[in-house]
Amino acid sequence: MADLLRKPSGTTGKVHDITPKSAGWGYVGFGLYRLKAGDTAREPTGETEVILVLVEGKAEIAGGGKDFGELGDRMNVFERTPPHCVYVPAGSDWSATATTDCTLAVCTAPAMPGRESAVIGPAGIALVTRGKGANTRYIHPIAMEERDVADSLLVTEVFTPAGNWSSYPPHRHDEDNFPEMTYLEESYYHRLNPDQGFGFQRVFTEDGSLDETMTVSSGDVVLVPKGHHPCGAPHGYDMYYLNVMAGPLRKWRFQNHPDHDWIYQRDNA
Repeated sequence: MADLLRKPSGTTGKVHDITPKSAGWGYVGFGLYRLKAGDTAREPTGETEVILVLVEGKAEIAGGGKDFGELGDRMNVFERTPPHCVYVPAGSDWSATATTDCTLAVCTAPAMPGRESAVIGPAGIALVTRGKGANTRYIHPIAMEERDVADSLLVTEVFTPAGNWSSYPPHRHDEDNFPEMTYLEESYYHRLNPDQGFGFQRVFTEDGSLDETMTVSSGDVVLVPKGHHPCGAPHGYDMYYLNVMAGPLRKWRFQNHPDHDWIYQRDNA
């Protein structure tokens, strides 16, 4: 069985610390801090660029030689308001001191120094509707390719209503074959509302060499090294996830599973 489902290591402090080495791949890193008011997290960026996402709560954030002061206004992720986010370049460092209890995501990928640190959200991030019927979900494109805010990272939030599917029809982006497809590793940080809920995610390849279906709880991370990766939210539980993607090219090009592409064609006819 592939080690794709990562549980949080605790309830406070750095509860996720996923690196390319621990994931067994080459690009995406994902960390998550659960901070109490007054707690501080700080890290050097090293050879990676970083996008900090205030999933919930408020914090005083500094990075790359700049002090951005107190950021954050979304106290519950399911408010669906755009998140406060900060870009920090490679070769620098960042710090965050919680002014309320907060959840801070640390999204990383290899990059060269050169960009300036900057606040990249909530300004410039709007809620986008995608899909139809039970495939409807709502997107915050924090740092997708249409926003020139990073060298490698692609970051987005997705809200999936109870009873709906997401990352669906099944699609993959595991070949370095632009413009038909780009190779992008991906992580999913899941939350459920109410918090005791559960969801499902399947990660599978067309040849069957990888086929894992996981029950995800609030706070879990799922790794997608290759293959298709749809999610399902059961009746009664809304699903949120924060995606981090990176690869050799900062473009998102995917292909739907050939058996299920008819759904996309019908819905977009």
